[in-house]
Amino acid sequence: MKRLTLTILLLAPVLAQAWPWSDDMANQVSAKPQESVNTGNPGMKVFPKRSVPVPGTAATVKDMAAAEKQTNPVAIDDKSVALGGKLFEIYCATCHGNSGKGDGLVGAKLILKPYDLTADQTKGRTDGFIWGYMTFGGAIMPSYANDLSPTERWHLVNYIRKGLQQSSAEAPVAASK
Repeated sequence: MKRLTLTILLLAPVLAQAWPWSDDMANQVSAKPQESVNTGNPGMKVFPKRSVPVPGTAATVKDMAAAEKQTNPVAIDDKSVALGGKLFEIYCATCHGNSGKGDGLVGAKLILKPYDLTADQTKGRTDGFIWGYMTFGGAIMPSYANDLSPTERWHLVNYIRKGLQQSSAEAPVAASK
């Protein structure tokens, strides 16, 4: 009888999910998502009246089919290509490699290899398709819609087109032995 009572007492907190340390991480002193730090005015800060999004930060593309039909609104100039190159180093080179051939350090560890951005298959795609792939992600590629603004993604497209694809086409072919 004593064993049964002891067993019930030991298992009671487990069955009630009432261990004293089971919710310490949930009930800590911190600001929760969309919670105001001002206790007198709880909730998210409202947008100012008559506010509009900053140009280049909002995109209203709902799927890849719509993205593929888009045209690149950012001119392919040296400034855009340079900015796209910096963004490529930060977000893309780990998988696609510095040359864009899918030979990055992280990409080498993946079962499915990242796309070769200099390949004819990628060259044949529209700018909107490449932009949409960055926006929505793919088989192994995550979506970068939350990390990069629409304009930054267009700068990346410009870098892929001019910085990677044109420079790989202009590179001399090594003679075979």
